[in-house]
Amino acid sequence: MRELVVLGTASQVPTRTRNHNGYLLRWDGAGLLFDPGEGTQRQLTLAGVPASAITRICLTHVHGDHCFGLPGVLSRLALDGVEHPVHLHYPASGEEVVRALVSVGAIPPDLRLHPHGVAGDVADGLAVVPLRHRVETYGYRLTEPDGRTLLPERLEAAGVRGPDVARLQRDGGLDGVRLADVSVRRPGQRFAIVMDTARCEGAEELADGADLLLVECTFADELAHLAEEYRHLTAGQAGALGATGGARSVVLTHFSSRYPDVGPLLQEARARAGARPVAAAEDLDRFAFPARRAARDAAAGAAPGVAPDAAATGAPA
Repeated sequence: MRELVVLGTASQVPTRTRNHNGYLLRWDGAGLLFDPGEGTQRQLTLAGVPASAITRICLTHVHGDHCFGLPGVLSRLALDGVEHPVHLHYPASGEEVVRALVSVGAIPPDLRLHPHGVAGDVADGLAVVPLRHRVETYGYRLTEPDGRTLLPERLEAAGVRGPDVARLQRDGGLDGVRLADVSVRRPGQRFAIVMDTARCEGAEELADGADLLLVECTFADELAHLAEEYRHLTAGQAGALGATGGARSVVLTHFSSRYPDVGPLLQEARARAGARPVAAAEDLDRFAFPARRAARDAAAGAAPGVAPDAAATGAPA
């Protein structure tokens, strides 16, 4: 299962219909909880997601609407007797705040703290990139390694059948047949979250090639001066970020309480996002990942003599 479960979509002030931030990414057997604001424990219950699904908690920064739900989540993990390790990632400058929040909650049996202060990988496939906000802030990117898609007609032409197929995949070659000869590159899927930030290179880096981009959308374009002052994105800037980064789908969130109707924000974002789908998240929405990129179709249209890797363009299906 790979899906994004939206637990809250409000920015600084929650509303009658929007809880504070909270986003659970279900990624195969892992569950990454991003920015648990107030009420996240209850939102998990409303979403039908058990606390045991959480394996990592990732804070973009330590402003309250992104982390004040942490004690409740940790207490729930402890109450439910979750035995697997739970990894908590956060900016190093927020150490004092994070430890205070952890101290007032019941601590799960195996809570592992991971402060980070520079860009780069913080776990297998999980990287952080600095953003431009009023405090130290990072976006997160989760990337699946590229794989290979086997092409049955090439396997048949090479005489590779039955158990030999598994051996070829395991060893990368069999009796003179290379795996690259009978397959094409399958681009790994990529998720990115861009929370509180003004426009910056880090946001563009995170959005680059994302299959699903979750991005803040605090203000309408007419309030671009406020967005810059408080280091946030407007709706149009959020949509443009998806376009320049080549994201395949964009989900907007983190709406100011001044907008009871976010329809106009959605329109502004779509106007700048090109042809890619853009959605305005509501609390408890679920978003599935787009279908995998069509590496096989790209290879089918390649000119003769082009190696499969070179032919696989990674174009969206």
